[in-house]
Amino acid sequence: MDITENYKYGGWEKCIRLDNGEIEMVVLTEVGPRIIRFGFINDINVLGENKEQQGKTGGDEWTIYGGHRLWHAPEDRKRTYFPDNSPVRYEWEGKTLKVMQDIENKTGIQKEMDITFGIGNSVTIIHRLVNRNLWAIEAAPWAITVMARGGRAIMPQELYKSGDESLKPVRPLVLWPYTKMADERFAWGNKFIQLRQVPGAKEKQKIGALNTAGWLAYSIGKFLFIKRCKYDPDMKYPDFGANMEVYTDSEVLEMETLGGLAVIPPGGSAEHVEEWHIFMEEIEEDEESIDEKLTWIIKQL
Repeated sequence: MDITENYKYGGWEKCIRLDNGEIEMVVLTEVGPRIIRFGFINDINVLGENKEQQGKTGGDEWTIYGGHRLWHAPEDRKRTYFPDNSPVRYEWEGKTLKVMQDIENKTGIQKEMDITFGIGNSVTIIHRLVNRNLWAIEAAPWAITVMARGGRAIMPQELYKSGDESLKPVRPLVLWPYTKMADERFAWGNKFIQLRQVPGAKEKQKIGALNTAGWLAYSIGKFLFIKRCKYDPDMKYPDFGANMEVYTDSEVLEMETLGGLAVIPPGGSAEHVEEWHIFMEEIEEDEESIDEKLTWIIKQL
C-alpha cells in the first residue's frame, strides 16, 4: 500500500494518491472531503468528474466537482448543500487515511471519512458525522458517488418468497415528484432495476428503495463497480425508509447509500460504512446475463 502526498490531479495541487499496485484512489484536500478518482492504475476513472470545476477552491456556493462525497440526510437545501469548498485536514495512520472537514458553521456538523484499502480490489470507507453543537440533532450519513457518464446502475429486486410469506410486502419503492417510471432510461426487471445515464437527457430521474441485499452496481464498458453497505432492520431510514437511491440527469448518475436516522448527542457521532469493489467485467443488459455474472460476483465478496 503506497501513499503519495501533494499529488497533482485535475488542476488541484495537493491531492493524496493511494494505490496497492493494481487500483488507485485520489482524494482531494484543497476541498472536500471528496474522493475524485477510483479505478485501475493507468485506466479510466469510474467516478464522474466535472471538467469545468477541476482545480477550483473557495466560494460560498455548493459545487458538485464530481467523485464521492458525504452529505447528511434528510435533504434540505439550506442545510444539506453546505459548500465543501475549503481545505480539509488529514492523517495517515499506516493503513487508513482519515480526512476531516472543518465544522460547518451553519449546521455545527463535522464530516469525516476513514479510507482503508482491503484485500484485492476493495476499499472500505467509514463516513462519519460528528455533532459539534451544544444540543442533540437528528441526521443520517448519506454517501453519494457520482459515476462516470454513459453507464448504468443496477439495483437488485427482493427475492421472491412463496407460501404465507408472499402475502407480506417486501420493500418500499420511493419516488420523487419528477420521477417518471415510463422513462426509457429505466429497465424494470423481475430481478433487477436498471437506470442508465444518458448524456444530454432532458429530464432528471430518481428512485429510492429499501434494499436488504445491501448492494448497488454500476456497469460501464468493461468495468464493474460495486458498493455495499449492511442493511439494519432496526434502523429508521430517511425518505420513507430508503437506504439506497439512484439519481441521474443529463450530466451525472449518482449511486447513494444512507445510514439510519439517529439522534446524535453533543460531541457524538453517527457512522455509515461502505465497501467498494471494482472488476474488469462487462455486464450485458439482459437479466439472464446480470443474474449469471453479477450475482456470482456478489456471492464471492
